[in-house]
Amino acid sequence: MRAEIALVEIVEGDCSSLAQSAFIGVHPRLKIRLRVLPQCLPCSGALNSRMRANIILGLTSLFCLAMANTLLADTATAEGKPQENVSHVFQPERRDFTPERLKQLKLPPGFKVNVFAQGLGNPRMIAVGDDNTVYVTCLAQGSVVALRDKQDRGIADEQLTIVSDLKGVHGIAIHEGDMYLGTVRKIYKAHLLGGGKVEKPEPLKGPDLPEMGMHWKRTLGFGPDGMLYISMGSTCNSCEESNPENAAILRAKPDGTERKVFASGLRNTLGFDWHPETHELWGVDNGSDDRGDQVPPEELNLLVEGGFYGWPYCFGDKQVDALAPQPKGKTKEQICATSIAPVLTYTAHAAPIAMTFYTGKQFPPAYTNDAFVVWRGSWNRLPPSGYCVTRVHFEDNKPVKFEDFLTGFLIEDGKAQFARIAGIAMTRDGSLLVSDDENGIIYRVSYGNGKVPAESAHGSEAK
Repeated sequence: MRAEIALVEIVEGDCSSLAQSAFIGVHPRLKIRLRVLPQCLPCSGALNSRMRANIILGLTSLFCLAMANTLLADTATAEGKPQENVSHVFQPERRDFTPERLKQLKLPPGFKVNVFAQGLGNPRMIAVGDDNTVYVTCLAQGSVVALRDKQDRGIADEQLTIVSDLKGVHGIAIHEGDMYLGTVRKIYKAHLLGGGKVEKPEPLKGPDLPEMGMHWKRTLGFGPDGMLYISMGSTCNSCEESNPENAAILRAKPDGTERKVFASGLRNTLGFDWHPETHELWGVDNGSDDRGDQVPPEELNLLVEGGFYGWPYCFGDKQVDALAPQPKGKTKEQICATSIAPVLTYTAHAAPIAMTFYTGKQFPPAYTNDAFVVWRGSWNRLPPSGYCVTRVHFEDNKPVKFEDFLTGFLIEDGKAQFARIAGIAMTRDGSLLVSDDENGIIYRVSYGNGKVPAESAHGSEAK
């Protein structure tokens, strides 16, 4: 069954106490406009009017219960009048990849994009070995695939499944000749044998990671200090975590021992990387859902040891989230005052899930030590946000702005898309690889004379 909740709008009232509502329905001081489209219900001819009414009533009740936890409380304007807040449930429809759609992709002048590999199922995170073998985790398949460009044409001509039956495998990192793989509860290590082959993965030492919740996909990275960093998402949209290892970045020795919380108050910082010169750790965090189309913003944070970044109590520039749970012993305002604000913010609900700094020589020098962020794309905003790769431009080793880099995956006036992009990595020749886990594609972005395959691959010049 599918129903479309088309519009939610606060037209008057104060929702400051909405988070405390415990009944199925809308707080009596609010007026909510809700439209459920019965024509979205399949087989309507087989349903009598009473059955249809019951279905719509059930959907409406569930929706109102969700809204009791998600509508913004801060509705006052400078004049003290209610401020309209609109929140949509909308995800662009999936379309298949085609060579024609590849040609619609847009890049800055001089850049090109081609298909590096396809038919991968559900490719997510990417790592590149010293021999330029590309390793990609395939979440739905529970596998890791090795891709090799043996003819040096910019297209993978060999695909090998080197790990299989590893449920929940998502994060991947390569360190000192070993491949590390992150699943929900365990981190595995497999020694690389060369030629795209590995030994059998074995779990690291130490206790299991916390049990899965809302954000259970782990990402991994090795810092300049030689330590293993693990992203642990929150178990919920907005709550107080009982386990301090959730909603955090963890740090451990490469064997998994001495695991500790490095930074906290991070709802889901899947994408993180270290600046090549300053060695500072930067990460992009996903804000809470259902606060409206415009809030909270996605965040680029400078992650420091012991730092607290506000979730679930605040977002953006230490703005209090009135719908967050009430902390014990302190007010939300007191907690937010001690949090670290983001350095840059981005459009709400764009969903950042991967990040890498550029250290290659192929792109113009202006791109050196800048970062790239993959925005998977919204499901709860109109118009949709994300579905692109942006450049984070750094000046004097500090980020100053986001710039569109790879766009065009949204089509049909934003009503459809042909890629939910996920991972990003740089190859040894300085090209960038970007994975799409819905159509099973890995795209390759190159510049100037960077090799672009002929014949079977499809190239797209910048537009």
